[in-house]
Amino acid sequence: MKKFTSLSSIAMPLDRANIDTDAIIPKQFLKSIKRSGFGPNLFDEWRYLDHGEVGMDNSIRPINTDFVLNNPQYSGAQILLTRRNFGCGSSREHAPWALEDFGFRAIIAPSFADIFYNNCFKNGILPIVLSHEIVDNLFKYSGNIVINLEDQTVKTQNQVFNFDVDAERKRRLLNGLDDIGLTLQYENQIRSFETEHFNKFPWL
Repeated sequence: MKKFTSLSSIAMPLDRANIDTDAIIPKQFLKSIKRSGFGPNLFDEWRYLDHGEVGMDNSIRPINTDFVLNNPQYSGAQILLTRRNFGCGSSREHAPWALEDFGFRAIIAPSFADIFYNNCFKNGILPIVLSHEIVDNLFKYSGNIVINLEDQTVKTQNQVFNFDVDAERKRRLLNGLDDIGLTLQYENQIRSFETEHFNKFPWL
């Protein structure tokens, strides 16, 4: 998992509340259990004018030019700015996979669905909860936003906003540790235990 320390980027404004995980990555794309390859179908039903299926050549599909993801102004944005209850619906981990694969490293919203919020941390995405008033202000702001995880700040050109994050989740993101990475920190102890256990119980 990629480390998250600080980030400077414009924010892509997705001005909708209660966006569920089926909108983030529709169900027909959930056949793969790899973490990569979902970005091209992020927000597929809003992004394209036709119905998407696995294996389609997205480069020739008709796009919805009114959808913000297709706006060249936000090309390369690594921050998604959205409204309350983002990531509601089913618990599919493919949703943060698709967001991360597209290039988003942070999401700012007034609130998140609990399971989606947890899954973001497990996949290298920083979900930031800020008040409705602050989010409203950020929707009016068009410059770069600087996020510093160590300081727990979101900065615009003229303002600084603090956000809360669990200390252990912060440590994991700063060090790029997902669940597998956490386990591998104890690799030597695990190998030692396995060797000792085999010597004691060789018939198992």
